[in-house]
Amino acid sequence: MAKVKVSLRPIVSRLNMPTVLKTTILPGDSIERLFIATQVGEIFCVGNGDIRTFLDIRSRIIKLGGSSGGYDERGLLGLAFHPEFYYNGLFYLHYSVAGTQGPGALPGAPESFKPTPCDPSTLNLKWINREAQYDHIDTVEEWILQSNGQSQKRRTLLNLRRPFLNHNGVNSLNFSPETGKLVFTTGDGGSGYDPFNLSQDIMEIFGKIIEIDIVKNTFIYNSPVVTRFNELPVSIQETLTVIAKGVRNIPGISFQKHYSQYIKYVGNVGQDLVESIFSFVHYKPIPVTQLTHSFLMNSEPDQEGLINFGWRGWEGAFPTSFIKGCPENQTLEEKTIAYYNETVETSARRLQPLISYFHKDTRPDKFGGTALTGVQPYMGNEIPELMGSVLFTDLARKEQSGPPIRGVLAFTRVRTDCKQNDFSVIETDYNFGSQSAYYVSLGTNLNQTKLYLGVFGSMKVADFNQGTVFEIVPYG
Repeated sequence: MAKVKVSLRPIVSRLNMPTVLKTTILPGDSIERLFIATQVGEIFCVGNGDIRTFLDIRSRIIKLGGSSGGYDERGLLGLAFHPEFYYNGLFYLHYSVAGTQGPGALPGAPESFKPTPCDPSTLNLKWINREAQYDHIDTVEEWILQSNGQSQKRRTLLNLRRPFLNHNGVNSLNFSPETGKLVFTTGDGGSGYDPFNLSQDIMEIFGKIIEIDIVKNTFIYNSPVVTRFNELPVSIQETLTVIAKGVRNIPGISFQKHYSQYIKYVGNVGQDLVESIFSFVHYKPIPVTQLTHSFLMNSEPDQEGLINFGWRGWEGAFPTSFIKGCPENQTLEEKTIAYYNETVETSARRLQPLISYFHKDTRPDKFGGTALTGVQPYMGNEIPELMGSVLFTDLARKEQSGPPIRGVLAFTRVRTDCKQNDFSVIETDYNFGSQSAYYVSLGTNLNQTKLYLGVFGSMKVADFNQGTVFEIVPYG
């Protein structure tokens, strides 16, 4: 692939960590505006050179950055506008709820769990005593922008009790142009190596891609806090279908129209080895009522047509492994397969990635990645070399010798056969100076002809006002 170079044009700076970048047209308005959600709970609206606060729910967000040295993956993580937002004012939020901090599901080792193949007890852990041993509660809500310009919550769609601080997903709410349903993309519950194998267990909500039929307009007062599908009231179960399992952590789902079909793109954030982007066209969603019926009948539900990304047996293209330095030579490493039996079990059922990029890659035109943070198709013609491509962002380039840190922007070409593909790094001309620049989010406008990049100067959520949102524009 030929080298591509772009420019970054700053739109807004001094933001808190930007988690979602989307556009829509406000009721009664005539222009498409950019909406920026921040991890701490603000949503800003940008257009015609002005920026204003659309919503501020900071008081509803859990206290962030209290552990893990200030790093946090909770907060305001999802924002989606109803396809008819211009007429009905409905929008949807996913966030971690204030006052719900728990001790975590594995006290003492919240984010550093590693299995030991020689110790079977570490391969078959169960999440027990869930009502007491959890990290926090996430909620998915429907809100309405009223005619007086004020927004208010209409109803709760889901309340989820999460085992760990991390892997909650980000950019986690997106409407499907194919089905009109709200697609909720959620990580495996967190820690490392999915200690409870929630991602493969079809009854567990975590590690799945779920469609929510918001047209059913189900109102449940005091919606229960759950971790499994069978704990939901039947009226909520009836609104849900499962598209995919085997998710580790996920920066949303995006859709690209190709003739009469939509190609779906999903990124799965890696553990220690590899970051993966998957694509698929056809899938057969499983109604949650069908899952719970099978569970009650003690029978195996039909999972034919369900997409399976393979985690935790597979980390993208590789069997999930952990890395140890070689005692005689610290420049060498050995990789040990973590869950051999599960690797075998899911080997034929899993979807192969469209592209993989690696945490260590010595090839001159590639890079060592850290974590995939966004995947978006580009259908514009302003940057002709990228037209019809799929762009992605990585948090931070690995092989840098020290600060300042830089994120990575790259792209791959579309393959409708969904076979594996290569990728190229996109060069950018922006001078961040001595400031670090983690690439934390990627977004587009409604028809995918404009691209937006969210950059943050730190890994710590409480390092306030270090964010900038750029438009990616032609070079020069």
